[in-house]
Amino acid sequence: MTPEQLRAFCLGFNAAVEEFPFTPETSVFKVLGKVFALSALDGEPLKVNLKCDPELTVRLREEHEAIVPGYHMNKRHWNTVTVSGVPDTMLRELVEDSYDLVVAGLPRAERLKLDRP
Repeated sequence: MTPEQLRAFCLGFNAAVEEFPFTPETSVFKVLGKVFALSALDGEPLKVNLKCDPELTVRLREEHEAIVPGYHMNKRHWNTVTVSGVPDTMLRELVEDSYDLVVAGLPRAERLKLDRP
């Protein structure tokens, strides 16, 4: 997956936005103000921080060299994924899971807003 494809995929989720609160190089993808992905899209190699179920984080790290504890993030809930080290389908699933976890943590009223076209 290219940086442009990663950006487009992240922005394809309902109410997703890209912000730059840290540096102009670090894209922070949010849904209703909550972060679900971070990436320096011009980084080599391309990496992305994604939220993950705590039970799954450990298993993913054991099974894939390209998945490590989240850089500058809560290591229990976040992984850093080297994009070139995982299949595109897996990366898409991990991004979607991250988005879904963040949405699940939103107040009910905000979650309902996302269901509307």
